Amino acid sequence: MTSGKDDPQQGPDAFLDLVGQLIATQPNLTPIQASILIAAQQDIAHDSRTFARLLGLSHALVLRELNALLQGGDVLKLVKRDERTLRTHYAIGKPIDIQAT
Repeated sequence: MTSGKDDPQQGPDAFLDLVGQLIATQPNLTPIQASILIAAQQDIAHDSRTFARLLGLSHALVLRELNALLQGGDVLKLVKRDERTLRTHYAIGKPIDIQAT
């Protein structure tokens, strides 16, 4: 699968479609959690501040959802966290299946 940055056909609608597919296969995820995972997989955002800015969300809300993902399993892994700003860098841990079944 190509990344969101490299493929001009990838836009907001394609992103939302992928988020919807992920939620359909993993209904325990919140829409923000699914968006974090898709953004990381598609090379759109790999840190909390960038993700919050791109989606127009508060950083505190993104941190709450990101921490739930980090504590909830191996789908996402912590890369580093800035102690002063709390900017959290993350990467996909276990590959995620975004194909609707």
